Amino acid sequence: MDEGLWVYLSASPLLWLSVTLLVWITALRIAKVLPANPIINPVLLSVSAIACLLSVFHIRYQTYFAGAQFIHFLLGPATVALGIPLCEKLHLVRANLVPMVVALFAGSLTAVTTTIYLGRVFGFDQTVIASLAPKSVTAAVAMAISSGLHGDPALTAAVVILTGISGAIIVTPLMNAMRIRDFSARGFAVGLASHGIGTARAYSVDPVAGLFSGLAMGLNAIATSLIVHLFL
Repeated sequence: MDEGLWVYLSASPLLWLSVTLLVWITALRIAKVLPANPIINPVLLSVSAIACLLSVFHIRYQTYFAGAQFIHFLLGPATVALGIPLCEKLHLVRANLVPMVVALFAGSLTAVTTTIYLGRVFGFDQTVIASLAPKSVTAAVAMAISSGLHGDPALTAAVVILTGISGAIIVTPLMNAMRIRDFSARGFAVGLASHGIGTARAYSVDPVAGLFSGLAMGLNAIATSLIVHLFL
């Protein structure tokens, strides 16, 4: 390819939007071939592929994000859309209201306090601890919490993605090993710990699991916002 043409294309926002969509579609098809393998996660595959492309072609992240930011914008509407299945299954949510509230505060409190405790044990400074504390909350909220606590939002975003991918990978084998068959409980647990990426995995396993995972993700964003300020 002519060097001048490549310089022009690499700086074009449309190029990286198209590349992101193509990578995601390819990752989805790979995941459908091996649906039982939790490691073949479309988010993990997509992030790895994009990172490799940026590294090989020496593309700055800011250049890439200039094209991919439209997809980032759609994260908000996609999160709000999780309310549709919630309305459809409202009776099921009401039946599990008490255990959900207990699990919500137990899970949020555990996630925040263990992160802070381990951060202090390993000698992390306050900025790093503030960046890690909201790791189990969806990215947009976690970055806002981190910024408000004088943390590093970029570090928070990276840890949030890693937490989500890890949860999506281990949730199904872990729940099966623990013999937890109730999909409402399984979904709520993964949404509480692994936010949007875990929720996407839960929906691929069972619609009820996806519903409760999305609910947990939203509620945990509120609970963690309150809890984290009590300890930092």
